[in-house]
Amino acid sequence: MNLHQFAETHEVTNQPPSLDGANLYRIDLPLQQWSQRFGAGWAQGRIDAYGALAGGPLMEAGFLANQNKPVFSSHDRYGHRIDLVEFHPAYHQLMRTAVEHGLPSLPWAHPQPGAHVARASMTYLHSQAEAGTGCPLTMTFASIPALRLQPDLAELWVPKALATEYDSRNVGMAHKAGVTLGMAMTEKQGGTDVRANTTKAYPVGASGPGQAYELVGHKWFCSAPMCDAFLTLAQTDKGLSCFLLPRHRPDDTRNQFYIQRLKNKLGNCSNASSEVEFRGALAWMVGEEGRGVPTIIEMVAMTRFDCMVGSSALMRQALTQASHHCAHRKVGGKLLNEQPLMQNVLADLALESEAALALSLRMGRALDHLSDEHEAKFARLVTAVGKYWICKRAPAMINEAAECMGGAGYVEDSILPRLYREAPVNSTWEGSGNVQCLDVLRALSKEPGVLEVLFTELGDGHGDKRLAAHIDRLQAAFKDTADIQYRARQLTEEIAIGLQAKLLLEAGNSDVSDAFIASRLGSAGGAYGALPRGLNVEAIVARSTPQGF
Repeated sequence: MNLHQFAETHEVTNQPPSLDGANLYRIDLPLQQWSQRFGAGWAQGRIDAYGALAGGPLMEAGFLANQNKPVFSSHDRYGHRIDLVEFHPAYHQLMRTAVEHGLPSLPWAHPQPGAHVARASMTYLHSQAEAGTGCPLTMTFASIPALRLQPDLAELWVPKALATEYDSRNVGMAHKAGVTLGMAMTEKQGGTDVRANTTKAYPVGASGPGQAYELVGHKWFCSAPMCDAFLTLAQTDKGLSCFLLPRHRPDDTRNQFYIQRLKNKLGNCSNASSEVEFRGALAWMVGEEGRGVPTIIEMVAMTRFDCMVGSSALMRQALTQASHHCAHRKVGGKLLNEQPLMQNVLADLALESEAALALSLRMGRALDHLSDEHEAKFARLVTAVGKYWICKRAPAMINEAAECMGGAGYVEDSILPRLYREAPVNSTWEGSGNVQCLDVLRALSKEPGVLEVLFTELGDGHGDKRLAAHIDRLQAAFKDTADIQYRARQLTEEIAIGLQAKLLLEAGNSDVSDAFIASRLGSAGGAYGALPRGLNVEAIVARSTPQGF
């Protein structure tokens, strides 16, 4: 017998077609509808173009950038200290594409209604391909409001931060047309409690806003340490203050900014996060002395918004992979997405994804209209509400999506393990869950009008008795102030779900809104796939399944 005839033991069947090269915008009907609903109709061509990049070359680059982690070199081969982090070319490809398409700059460089929504939509697409580059892109975007509090520094740095030119060279900002900006806040002994920071700032000459200082101390987390400058916090005689610290001094010499090591993280592997020391590092004060936290909060509010967008993106890509798999995979001779229990699971995942996107882009609309008092107060509250709830929901949702694919969702050749490892960073970065929920209470109790804006936004239930009852319960819960900190997570969750239900109702897709309200405001089980009877799950699954493959 010639055994060579059995070299091929089987034919490959019952596998889904590849999604490689898919336009992530065109296969995402919810994104198309919500981005237009909240004012970015003028940008649909631009978002569409980025969808093609995200599903094609950027998706490929994302895998490469994560397979080839950044490498830190403290010294060159001659023994000179260089503090250099080197990245794979795929990382720079991702950064360059995003910068050239205005992801860090669009709303500031071209302010108009819908600009924040358009930029968030493109960020949502970019983060599905690769989330690690989101850190320097977000921090560059988010630094602009804080820098503008110090006009003399803003005049130098803002035009280059808004430039659509990416320059990765390790040289001073004077030699670059475009720069990226980072943040370094937390220290070992304080973490989230930045008022416990011990880094000291000493004036070089005159003191006060815009003046030069030298900083001595450390930062336990400094993400993207190859950025051109960082907003950081240090103590002066008047208290914690905000500073802009560049990697290079004006004379082109290296600043006294020393990377100690890179963090070995659960996920976010393409991005370098580091521990750093300042040993007399030159920096300039931003904003009022002793008011460092309110100054840098201008930046933190925007980074928290991007945590919402980023987690929504991870969930959407997980849903895309799971729904596509189930649309082509047969079990027992029948497609998975035609089987009732899998329909229940996929529909539940689709509801979670769309509700997260809706709240995120509604937040973007608020940022586009901050001159309106209602929108400004809404943004103040929902920055914390959305950051808590959407980021908290992502890991379990992605886990369920991977399970829909069986073993195929557990192997690194699929994107699901990377999405799952990435998800927890957004719930931790820029304030963990407890920090967000306490901030919700702070906004509602300390800032006049925010509570009224919340219930104005929620309305009377929009004709749905279940939502109306939920709003009544929420109003009663806030009147009872006993143990309110103990109940902060429960209250924040109820706000988030109420707002999501209201948004879905207003959008007019009754299949989606009925299922969301029945499951989130009803008595559905805790696990995904426990939707109640009588819902149009087939329509919900079809709405979020990639077509044409």
